[in-house]
Amino acid sequence: MEADFVIVGAGSAGCALANRLSADGRYQVILVEAGPRDTNPWIHIPVGYFKTMGNPGTDWMYKTQPDAGIAGRSISWPRGRVLGGSSSINGLLYVRGQPEDYDHWAQLGNSGWSWDDVLPYFKRAESWKGQSGSDVRGYDGPLSVQTSRLTREVVDKWVDAAVAAGYRRAEDYNGDDQEGVGYFQLTMKGGRRCSSAVAYLKPAKNRQNLEIVTNAQTEKVVIENGRATGVRVRLNGELKTISARHEVILSAGAIGSPQILMLSGVGDGEELQAKNIPVVNELGGVGKNLQDHLQARPVFKTDLSTINTEASNIFKQAGMALQYAVSQTGPMTMAASLGTGFLKTEEHLKTPDIQFHIQPWSADSPAEGPHKFSAFTASVLQLRPESAGHLELTSPNMDDHPAIHPNYLATDTDCRTIVNGIKIARKIARHAPLASHITEEHAPGADVADDDDDAILDWARRTSVTIYHPTGTCKMGNDPMSVVDAKLRVKGIDGLRVADCSIMPQIVSGNTNAPAIMIGEKASDMVLEAARA
Repeated sequence: MEADFVIVGAGSAGCALANRLSADGRYQVILVEAGPRDTNPWIHIPVGYFKTMGNPGTDWMYKTQPDAGIAGRSISWPRGRVLGGSSSINGLLYVRGQPEDYDHWAQLGNSGWSWDDVLPYFKRAESWKGQSGSDVRGYDGPLSVQTSRLTREVVDKWVDAAVAAGYRRAEDYNGDDQEGVGYFQLTMKGGRRCSSAVAYLKPAKNRQNLEIVTNAQTEKVVIENGRATGVRVRLNGELKTISARHEVILSAGAIGSPQILMLSGVGDGEELQAKNIPVVNELGGVGKNLQDHLQARPVFKTDLSTINTEASNIFKQAGMALQYAVSQTGPMTMAASLGTGFLKTEEHLKTPDIQFHIQPWSADSPAEGPHKFSAFTASVLQLRPESAGHLELTSPNMDDHPAIHPNYLATDTDCRTIVNGIKIARKIARHAPLASHITEEHAPGADVADDDDDAILDWARRTSVTIYHPTGTCKMGNDPMSVVDAKLRVKGIDGLRVADCSIMPQIVSGNTNAPAIMIGEKASDMVLEAARA
């Protein structure tokens, strides 16, 4: 098997790359995915993340190491293992981040990554179904982005209460100014999920110069005389080499891409030698700079209708299924959250430092199903954590997951920000028109006093979980710990790039699917430019 370009990982970035590189027509492209095709029907039903997260048929099923920042707990880190990657199992939330995020990347020395540089790629990717006329939105791209088809009174009242509490409404948080409260935009087309596989692979799958290889796990990049010449994969139980005439591009995500690099002998020399892996290229930053968004989940019981009670028995669930089958409307079109807010915990801040995800349901974990009582969740996270963790190989075997050390809540700023975010959740809940419909604060609960920062932080450490945004483990930059340059080329190896969220030098201020797709779009132009030179 041989092609001009070999892409490893058919996730948010990889699917965009496969489409754009094959659309040129002059180059043969092979896209390699460890998981299966996206034929599981739950992938395409928006609420299907309840069924696909925690399912080994679609999820890598990663777990972190016990982490001191979250009271020594080990938590699940779902990542998509299927065509579309995590865009096939995520909550459908479309968030670009703040313009300042990308300007900061450029200020760190990454030329070509400012907001003005990346905005054309966000626009090229999307087909925005909301209000027209904005010069920062795209209208004819492959990725359908729309407003929710579902409303719930409890979410409407939360938004109104936030405004009453002094926060402004956001006209479009994906525009030039993110700040405010409002409703999430979704990667959805009609009543169905628009994953990167649906958006980018479906229209390209019959091209003669694109081959999509599924159920093929990549063991390593083949590197000869300082150049990547292909990848070794396990396909149908056998190890096979797929050769690349021009480039290998790793788009396996913030866990998969650094793992493959390390298995290929690219990483910290001492760590590789400890696992009996010959060092091909010493790059100490591989697997470091791991960042994620940690969410605290205040839950409020309410006398308003929520999904908890609306789906409380098999007959109600059957009614929801019928509604969806007939009209593709109703609770089965529900994204992970309906309402959102990008707010500041302190007035002097230039941009928001926390984000809310408002869910008209509550659960200890989605896989276990909703609580038996009517409630909503006001999940809050810190947008730009200072804390950074790392990955390390547990063995030279590709089937053994790397050890994930998130290092959550390791700085005073991070601790203070999450505590203040929880206080803001409580503050909003005390305002009309929401307050009169809250019957009890279920979590943290009355035992955790609002003026007891230590108790609030302790609750956050004991209960917070990931919101599924790992980034940064092959970071872009010029410093000694950077892994790729501003063209996403792996330092010291010719013909090898990384294009996914692992290249982020600093995590973006929001959900990561939209930036991952943007990275794939931008990388495709870089790759084609080099090939034509």
